[in-house]
Amino acid sequence: MTSESAPAGHNADSGPAALRARVREVVAGYPHSHRAFADRIGLDATKLSKSLTGVRRFTPVELTRIAEIGQVTVNWLINGRDDAETVAAAPRRAARPPERTGGDRYQQILDAAWELIAERGFHAVRVADIAEACGVSAAAIHYHFPGRDDLLTEALRHSVRQAFDRQVAELHSIDDAHQRLLRLVELQLPESPGLRREWSIWLQVWNESALRPELRGLHGDSYTRWHDTIERTIRQGQQQGVFTEGDADELAVRLTALIDGLGIGVLTGRPERSVQRMRQVLHDFIGRDIVGEGMAGTATQAPDDHWS
Repeated sequence: MTSESAPAGHNADSGPAALRARVREVVAGYPHSHRAFADRIGLDATKLSKSLTGVRRFTPVELTRIAEIGQVTVNWLINGRDDAETVAAAPRRAARPPERTGGDRYQQILDAAWELIAERGFHAVRVADIAEACGVSAAAIHYHFPGRDDLLTEALRHSVRQAFDRQVAELHSIDDAHQRLLRLVELQLPESPGLRREWSIWLQVWNESALRPELRGLHGDSYTRWHDTIERTIRQGQQQGVFTEGDADELAVRLTALIDGLGIGVLTGRPERSVQRMRQVLHDFIGRDIVGEGMAGTATQAPDDHWS
C-alpha cells in the first residue's frame, strides 16, 4: 500500500472518520483474519471492532502497530499523506519501507537485522546471524541487502520511521506546545528496551559517519528531521505565548545537543547519569531557557493525559 494507491475518495482529511476508514483499508489488506490482525496489535477482536466503529479511540501504541503491520505511516493513517504537515517533521527519505517483492520477508529481515545490530554492534553481526534469526538462507539476505552497508543504512531509516510514527501518534492530539515539548523529551529518553535499541543504532551511525563521509548525507537528513521537529514545536510555543521569544533554531540546537550528550551518558553507563537525571536536566533547561523564568514553575509538570 503506497501513498499513490490510497483510495480515490481519500484526501488529507485528519478527522476521526477518515482515520477509521484508512485503518479499515489496512485491515482489509491483511492476509489473515480480523482476529489475527487484532492479536498482532495487542487487542482483542471486540476492541478492534469498537475502534473501527468509533466507540473507542485507537491508542498511540495501537496506531503505531497498525502502521507497522500495514507498511504505512502513522501520518498517512491520521492525515491522509506521508508528507502531510503535522506535529513532527517528516523524514526526507524513505518515509515507508521500500516496495519490494516479498515485502513481508523484507520486513522480517530488516526487523531482525535492526535488533541484532542494536544489541551486538554493526561489525559483530554476520549475514549468517540474520539468516538464522529469520530462518532463511544467506542468499535471501543478500537479495534484499546486497552489501553490509545496506544493512546499516536501512537500520537507520527504520529507526527514523519508528521515531516519526511514534511522535505523530503520541503528539497529534496535544495542542499545547509546552506539553508537546515535554512529551517529545519523554519519547526520547532511553528508558524502554526499544528506545535503548534506537539509541544504540544512532550511536553506531554517528561513529560510522565520522569515519566514512559517504554515510553523512543520510545521517544529516535524519538528524535534520529531529531538529526540525523540536524547532517547529518551539516556534508554535512562541506563537501561543507559552515560550519566551528567542531564536528557535538556536534553542533547538542547544536542546538537541543536550539530549544527545545526556543520552550518551546513560547508554554508556556513566556514574550518576540515569534516565531520571536526564529527564530533570532537560526539564530544567526547558523551564529556564525556553519557557522563560517567569513561567518556569510549570516546566517540570508532565502532561497528565499522555504521560506514561
